[in-house]
Amino acid sequence: MERESFKSRTGFLLVSAGCAIGIGNVWRFPYVVGQNGGGLFVLFYLIFLVLMGIPVLTMEFAVGRASGKSAVLSYKTLEKPKSKWHIHGWFCMLGCYMLMMYYTTVSGWMTSYFYKFAIGEFKTGMDSKSVTNVFNNLTSSPIEMLIWIFIITALGFFVCSKGVQKGLEKVSKFMMVALLVLIVVLAVHSFTLSGAKEGLSFYLIPDFERVSKIGLGNVITSAMSQAFFTLSLGIAAMEIFGSYMNKDHTLTGEAVRICCLDTFVAIMAGLIIFPACFSYNVEAGQGPALIFDALPNVFVNMAGGRIWGTLFFLFMTFASFSTVIAVFENLVSFVSDTFKISRKKSSVINFAIVFITSLPCMFGFNLLSGVNVLGMGILDMEDFVVSNILLPLGSLVYLLFCVTKFGWGFDNYYNECNTGKGMKLPRIVKPYLQFVLPILILIVFAQKFIG
Repeated sequence: MERESFKSRTGFLLVSAGCAIGIGNVWRFPYVVGQNGGGLFVLFYLIFLVLMGIPVLTMEFAVGRASGKSAVLSYKTLEKPKSKWHIHGWFCMLGCYMLMMYYTTVSGWMTSYFYKFAIGEFKTGMDSKSVTNVFNNLTSSPIEMLIWIFIITALGFFVCSKGVQKGLEKVSKFMMVALLVLIVVLAVHSFTLSGAKEGLSFYLIPDFERVSKIGLGNVITSAMSQAFFTLSLGIAAMEIFGSYMNKDHTLTGEAVRICCLDTFVAIMAGLIIFPACFSYNVEAGQGPALIFDALPNVFVNMAGGRIWGTLFFLFMTFASFSTVIAVFENLVSFVSDTFKISRKKSSVINFAIVFITSLPCMFGFNLLSGVNVLGMGILDMEDFVVSNILLPLGSLVYLLFCVTKFGWGFDNYYNECNTGKGMKLPRIVKPYLQFVLPILILIVFAQKFIG
């Protein structure tokens, strides 16, 4: 059966960017910026995005495009006889399944908040305790959580069952265009708030005194981690889209475009959030609660807050769901390719697997709230394994496969990367990719255990 491809280059760019743009950009990025002193962190983040994110992204794309297959079979197609690189393909799929075990829960939260703002459950003048209770009531209700996870999972696999062009590409194009419009509207509105100047100053202007209190080393390693994780690299989430690409454009050029879209959304999320924080005396570095606790408190005290809250969480829903369907596509393609079954059958099988394996995370906030694994709650444990083990080590495997003679080899990667029109990867970067980048990735991996 002939492999489907994207209908247009725009479709490829928006779908790939949609995979990268997720809760890492719009949920994690703003609060990590807040925790790390603001402007200088953003500068380091941009530097490491170029030094680390773009090269590894080209490698995933190269493996996908050269093989024209999903994770396990792509390695088998390109690896030398009797080598075992394809084992990593199975770990990639484990990572995708594990990512979705908790990502569906968070995506359900985003969708639930959009719905609650739209129907007026968040009312003007609510006190902070009432706002906090909305989230507590949501997470403590297994039935309500189950409904949202079912909706997210069923809708995601329904989109993927329709195919790359009629499902994934068509829906992602609409969501990404809507997301980009929403984020500009929300950012422009934030500029009108009373604390906009202070918020933007904190966010965009480096303050060395603030950074010295946190520690320059901590800021740098946090920026490395965020730049690295924002693109969902290391578990073949991007490799699959390379397998649908044509040879018209170089991979470096496409990777740069996707990184620019991804970074634009992350930066704009900060432009929305920090002026609001400084206008309503909300602690910018308070962590994950920023989205579900602090910001709803801002909206219920803001003129037209119901409208702005609805638009904000619609934006958050699109950001999270674009990643959901992109990773679902990887799972559908993997099962379909590996076991030679139809896309529709693969979608049904994967729906059952993802829905069932999402239940422990969901129950971790109610029925299983007393369960701890490795000293963490279920969601935190799943996130830790994916973000701090599977992503960095997986990216290291892709890197070594592409630049060493034991794998696919640098020349094969280099030629695939530079096929087509556009920005070329200079050969002079070979020593950097072979000797420096592996060390940077190992630093990202190690600092989570020794930091």
